Amino acid sequence: MIEKDLVERSFDEWAVRIRALAAKRNAVILAHNYQVPWIQEAADIVGDSLELSRRAAETDADVIVFCGVRFMAETAKILSYDKQVLIPDLGAGCSLADTINADQLRAWKNEHPGAVVVSYINTTAEVKAESDYCCTSANGAKIIRSIPKDKEILFLPDMFLGAHLEKVTGRKLHIWMGECHVHAGIAPSDVKDAFEKHPDAELHIHPECGCASAALYLASTGDLPADRTHVLGTSGMHRRARETNAKQIIVATETGMLHGLKKANPDKEFIPANEDAVCKYMKKITPDGLLNSLQNLVYEISVPREIADRARLALERMLQIA
Repeated sequence: MIEKDLVERSFDEWAVRIRALAAKRNAVILAHNYQVPWIQEAADIVGDSLELSRRAAETDADVIVFCGVRFMAETAKILSYDKQVLIPDLGAGCSLADTINADQLRAWKNEHPGAVVVSYINTTAEVKAESDYCCTSANGAKIIRSIPKDKEILFLPDMFLGAHLEKVTGRKLHIWMGECHVHAGIAPSDVKDAFEKHPDAELHIHPECGCASAALYLASTGDLPADRTHVLGTSGMHRRARETNAKQIIVATETGMLHGLKKANPDKEFIPANEDAVCKYMKKITPDGLLNSLQNLVYEISVPREIADRARLALERMLQIA
């Protein structure tokens, strides 16, 4: 086993190299909440998809190094088209984004002429270009409520988030049957088991989770404590963790989330609903990969300008409302 001081010394040396290279390249490092701790610690900004999208649009850096999955780096390129956008590993894909492509969306739109298309940000640039609005789990309800009530809405691609948005907005949506393989793997039994072991805990559950609707139902029947069950995006989890008096919090999302929560709230215990909820795509981004990306300016993300211009409209509508 590596001694703790050696690990810390190695991190410090690596982080010094990262900061020096970032300064040399005039680069900003963006990292999603699900990244490994070293990446989060070295990043200039850590956040959810909405926060990172905003920062990408506002940055004065020449280079954006996106430590997340590919659709996120594409989003940064769309919003900062004249910047060089890099991702440390081109294999960092997304099982949810892969559930729909532009051809499938065009066919779906043809079945519902005049419908408004709301795409979760976890989609490719080509799908965003076919959409009217983008949204995140944090602002999806606000986007849905902004659309006239007489309009049909096609929501894609996450079926669990779509079901949650139907519930909280009262709007009937046409929902694409896609799912995130990590969130779909968190079962209602995981949540119930965690509560049995930690009966005084609060539950923070991501709306992409397959068990989100079941958890809300169980809360309504009294099988889970309604006052301690919260469906939240990753930014909402950070906010609620700061505000709650609960000392134990069960977290139902990708386990990379725990690092930032523990760091910001050292007086509280954060318990994964499922310890195996790990995104293999997020974990493609490694410390060595980030170092290589800054040293060699790899791997550059490109989006055809016509696609980027159309996709930007959907993203800008989201940012204006959010």
